[in-house]
Amino acid sequence: MNFDVALWLVKFAHVTGIALWAGGMFVLPHLFRKASKVSGDEHHRLHRMVRQLYVQMMSPAAFVAVGTGTGLIFMRETFVAWFSLKLVGVGVLAGLHILAGLLVVGLFRVKSPASFGWIKTWMMTAVTLGAVMTILWFVLAKPEISSRTMAGLFEPGALRDTLLPLIPWMTP
Repeated sequence: MNFDVALWLVKFAHVTGIALWAGGMFVLPHLFRKASKVSGDEHHRLHRMVRQLYVQMMSPAAFVAVGTGTGLIFMRETFVAWFSLKLVGVGVLAGLHILAGLLVVGLFRVKSPASFGWIKTWMMTAVTLGAVMTILWFVLAKPEISSRTMAGLFEPGALRDTLLPLIPWMTP
């Protein structure tokens, strides 16, 4: 198989994985909110549907997106500063995916299910939108970022020093 054809197939799988993963991440908060409002058989049906969405569609799509993205890093030799910032968006999306998995379990407990109001719904949707838009912006704009700008981020302890003002309870 020609390298160019293989590259396009991997890119197609990557974009498809991202689309399914991100689409599911946009739908889930609204399904979580609905879970707080239903009971009985409808609650069980909704639980089954949400678990199926998360386990059978979103998680494999996330796996394909991350796996093919990793392959593309080496196929395209994408070792530039903007790409590192794009990966921050991917990390946020992965964190939201883990949070969603925990919510799938917590919101559908038989005894004392958790609630998920409209504020949480829109906050999770907004963070998902922000992560997806960040990823898209970096991929499409490919901004020129000098390595000197980001040099401080790769020094030991730089992440702690950067996040400490945002998370004061993490004082050393």
